[in-house]
Amino acid sequence: MRLPAVRLVLLGRLPYNELLALQERWLRRLQAEPGTEALSGAEAGALLLCEPAGPVYTSGLRGGLTPEETARLRALGAEVRTTGRGGLATFHGPGQLLCHPVLDLRRLGLRLRTHVAALEACAVRLCEFQNLRGARARPPPYTGVWLGERKICAIGVRCGRHITSHGLALNCSTDLVWFDHIVPCGLVGTGVTSLSEELQRHVTVDEVIPPFLDAFKETYKCTLISENSSN
Repeated sequence: MRLPAVRLVLLGRLPYNELLALQERWLRRLQAEPGTEALSGAEAGALLLCEPAGPVYTSGLRGGLTPEETARLRALGAEVRTTGRGGLATFHGPGQLLCHPVLDLRRLGLRLRTHVAALEACAVRLCEFQNLRGARARPPPYTGVWLGERKICAIGVRCGRHITSHGLALNCSTDLVWFDHIVPCGLVGTGVTSLSEELQRHVTVDEVIPPFLDAFKETYKCTLISENSSN
């Protein structure tokens, strides 16, 4: 049986607003296609990967930041954006892997719930590749991937007409101090961590991309086709 294909778009370090603009172009591209015959052959959409070029706080459909908090965070030198993903406030910045799959779930035989579970499984598998065996997903409201009581990967997605956007943010060498200025995902009493923190060495985003892609192909049962980021 032929596996569905997903376009891989590696963006390197990128301002967050440029990631959102590219995501929107892919959304329009998929939404313009007729039903389950989206794109050519068995293609299911695109996998956008990048490392944020600067500090950004984002809030989701459930809010998470008051006007006063927004002003305070901007005074720290961070960008603040409201997005259409699920969840509350979180942080994105250098040293973090952002993965935004823009996918027609019908082409992959998935529903929204299984898509979220698949994203969690990718992050857990990546941690296992790094010999962090304790990584696990937790049920809502603790969606994401955790090592004990510390979240290493946040997940927030949007889905309309079976097409997904947004995705996951995995801390590789993120400066975790930025999280001190918010209550990440609205979860009081929990912490955050990173691969670098857990492994006690510097782990770059570039280092984890190859094993992450292996985990993605394994979990989503798809092939990846490289595409120039300008597309």
